[in-house]
Amino acid sequence: MKPLNRTTSSTTLKAPERIMQFGGGNFLRAFADWIIDVLNKETDFNGSIVIIKPTEKGDYTTLKEQDGLFHVAIDGVRKDTLVSEVTLVKSISRVIQPYTHWNEYLSLAEDPEMRFIISNTTEAGIKFSESDTFQDAPPKEFPAKLTIWLYHRFQHFEGAIDKGCIILPCELIEQNGDTLRATVLQYAAHWNLGTKFTSWIKESNYFYNTLVDRIVSGYPKERSKTILEKIGYEDSLLVAGEDYHNWVIQGNQIIQKELPFEHTSLNVKFVDDIKTYREMKVRILNGAHTSMVPVGYLSGLRTVKEVMDDPLTNQFVSEILSEEITKTLQDFSTSELNDFVNTTLDRFRNPTLKHFLISISLNSTSKFVSRLLPALKEYTVTYNKLPKRIVFALSCVFRFYQGVYDGETIPLNDDPVALASFKKQWKLHLTETITYQQMVSFLLRDIAIWGENLDAINGLSEAVTENLRAIEQHGVRSVIKQITDHKFLV
Repeated sequence: MKPLNRTTSSTTLKAPERIMQFGGGNFLRAFADWIIDVLNKETDFNGSIVIIKPTEKGDYTTLKEQDGLFHVAIDGVRKDTLVSEVTLVKSISRVIQPYTHWNEYLSLAEDPEMRFIISNTTEAGIKFSESDTFQDAPPKEFPAKLTIWLYHRFQHFEGAIDKGCIILPCELIEQNGDTLRATVLQYAAHWNLGTKFTSWIKESNYFYNTLVDRIVSGYPKERSKTILEKIGYEDSLLVAGEDYHNWVIQGNQIIQKELPFEHTSLNVKFVDDIKTYREMKVRILNGAHTSMVPVGYLSGLRTVKEVMDDPLTNQFVSEILSEEITKTLQDFSTSELNDFVNTTLDRFRNPTLKHFLISISLNSTSKFVSRLLPALKEYTVTYNKLPKRIVFALSCVFRFYQGVYDGETIPLNDDPVALASFKKQWKLHLTETITYQQMVSFLLRDIAIWGENLDAINGLSEAVTENLRAIEQHGVRSVIKQITDHKFLV
């Protein structure tokens, strides 16, 4: 079987580099890069993507070896018809690792064709750090890297109005465009980059709030042989996803004119206010994902499909949506919510996607903050009681972050500060230095993890402690059964 690259696939012609993208993981490749590929095919957009590695570890070696090429395997139902297709995505031009090629990264800012910036650095990616300096090459945080790049562009083109950028963050945080813009301006002020640069950022660059939606399960290991034989290439970056996709952009006429999605078959919407779209999607689809990860994993399950096929965990996920999360979404009708919940559960049951829970577990603490914490707080205020299923999911996050369950090591992947805090507190508890209650209270008070003091929520510390004790005594599945049988009230 042939190796995949631009020579073997006869795809040597590249479109002009017009897009810089922070991140090259499975989701962005099967979502944004696939979308740009379709945009190139169906319109005269004619643009390619330069991938920027946002973190120090790794450099997307395989993506370089394959000259930016990879296949996306799409499966799902489209207009009542089963769809299964494999597409060669050609939209990526090259990869830059700024930790080893800082000057190459900066030189990209000097390209007059460069216009669009896409990012997905997870919920923990858009933040400010005082320790980042303008002299760092590069600084640690993504917005700091972006600020320096924009400043270099500002200087090179002497503040030209038409050399600003259209910026589309895909991070699942509230008002992601506004937040990224504010963080860039915070760095500009912190580094004293001047009022002219600040004005250029505000007036010539456009930061859009966006919402992304597609389930991407990663490399389809079990059916990869069949797919690779069909396409005739070795492709280590083959990625599987559902046919359903949705990109909602809170945008004006500028972006609609420059990104002609309306002339394509793509499901991309431009709206005046993204808030309600985001709230329903993030709380229901992403909230369900975030809750099922620790609950399902500690139940011995390893994929989303396994969670949905298991009657016990399926009922738990269905109930956390119908009985708790949807009760906090006041701006939608019951029929709208039920339709979205049912569609979401059907998407989770897609038999062709093998979406591993451990993959979704990346940065689970920040995901809980953005996806489930708002529902927990609003439910508590509205109904004057804690939502027992969301609280149990949080309790399972605590147990998951012990890092070991039933003698098996759990490969945790989160912010080092959060991991260190959980590790320290679990060690103190397991050596009987502190009680369950003391450990839970300390962790809930850790603002570095949650962004606020969760111990201030009445009864939460006691409920999490009680759940952890029950898990220790009876096991996760027994506690889930008590909850779904409505016998275990916290």
